[in-house]
Amino acid sequence: MKKTAFITGATSGIGREIAREFAKNSLRLILCGRRQERLDKLQTELSAHTEVHTLNFDVRDKEKVATAVASLPENFQTIDILINNAGNAHGLDPIQTGSIDDWDAMLDINVKGLLYVSNAIIPQMVERNAGHIINIGSTAGKEVYPNGNVYCASKHAVDALNQGMRLDLNAHGIRVGAINPGLVETEFSDVRFKGNTERAEKVYQGYQPLTPKDIAEIAYFIVSRPPHVNVADLMVMCTAQASSTIVKKS
Repeated sequence: MKKTAFITGATSGIGREIAREFAKNSLRLILCGRRQERLDKLQTELSAHTEVHTLNFDVRDKEKVATAVASLPENFQTIDILINNAGNAHGLDPIQTGSIDDWDAMLDINVKGLLYVSNAIIPQMVERNAGHIINIGSTAGKEVYPNGNVYCASKHAVDALNQGMRLDLNAHGIRVGAINPGLVETEFSDVRFKGNTERAEKVYQGYQPLTPKDIAEIAYFIVSRPPHVNVADLMVMCTAQASSTIVKKS
């Protein structure tokens, strides 16, 4: 039977590449994001391979999340795979000069947004005693680096939630795991540095970072394992990266 995957943050970076990889392997897709234009474009591209439905909402808005999930047409209502991918980083400031608006944005999207989406979807998985959840975390959820304070805290929360979900859902046969990438070349740094393209580009210069496709292929590997196999927690970095602060550059 064809499985249905629900992907948040599907309009760019890792989420978009996971959508492409899943479509290539004939999974039915529910693509979620804030930018309708990008959702439409992706739907047109991927509909050549599989059935695609899009939902336009912001994960920070719990009412819109619930309404969007409740609006799914009948053939998309059974969600087999949830990819909690939506997330962001704002600013790279020491704690004493950090922006409260930046902190709110990171905690609202990275933590509360993940919870709102999970809350809307997990009950149906529990009812069926079946499902697979992949939370996209970060190496920032495994260590803390200078000026990373609140972003690292938000990803440590994702790490804790991933473990908590796995414990709570074990009795229901639901697989739960996380992918924690290191440096991946996406729009991530553009957002973090608020449009300072020159500063963002420097993050990925002098070495070969991971690509969104690398993470997408790992995500498909995980969801394509036999039912008795659960990849509970995976950390992946490019070869040049040893930690958040140690990167071998030419």
